Amino acid sequence: MRVSLFVTCLVDQLFPSVAEATVAVLRRCGVDVEFASDQTCCGQIAFNDGFWPESRTLARRHLDIFEQADAVVVPSGSCGAMVREFYPVLFREDAVQVERARRVGHRTYELSEFLINVLGRADVGARFHHRVTYHASCHGLRGLGVRDQPVQLLSQVRDLELRPLRGLEECCGFGGMFAVKFAALSGAMLDAKIKAIEASGAEFVTATDASCLMHIDGGLRRKESSIRTLHLAEILASQ
Repeated sequence: MRVSLFVTCLVDQLFPSVAEATVAVLRRCGVDVEFASDQTCCGQIAFNDGFWPESRTLARRHLDIFEQADAVVVPSGSCGAMVREFYPVLFREDAVQVERARRVGHRTYELSEFLINVLGRADVGARFHHRVTYHASCHGLRGLGVRDQPVQLLSQVRDLELRPLRGLEECCGFGGMFAVKFAALSGAMLDAKIKAIEASGAEFVTATDASCLMHIDGGLRRKESSIRTLHLAEILASQ
């Protein structure tokens, strides 16, 4: 199988190791991965903040780049949900663009969703000798329906001890611009999430979105906690 990697802005600019890990896992599973170097932002930030004309410009470019791909894999439920769930909303007054968006959206998968639902692979040959807890990111969970797939993958990682997280489906408080506009509320949500992570007894907390992990990592570091964040792809790439 051949797929195109949709890397996302945050991964490309701040967490390139997540992209490298995603490619490593896919290749280990026998998937040929191609990368369109001219890809840019999917338009989610502009869309969420009400700048829909600007978001449409970015969305059209995204569709142009990925329209011919057999499948698109993204290490982010947030950006995956933008393409699959919100592009049709963004173009709701343009039937031609809505149909293009639906075609690309139907072939766009968050990484864990692709591994479990498309490849049928829970065991990707990973080994990670640590205690890990899992946080369910909102867009992947509620937008894409990614619920059990990450846990299935983690349960097959050799030497990994999966610790339950109290309120794992509760938001960490990031939400993009939400964390800036409603800093106090975001901070309170993050504090609750940090307390649950610490109570889990884990050494690492993982998720499918670098954005959530960036937010959580900041809270952990400010508390001088020894717990560290690691994207699901990075754990699955470990051997």
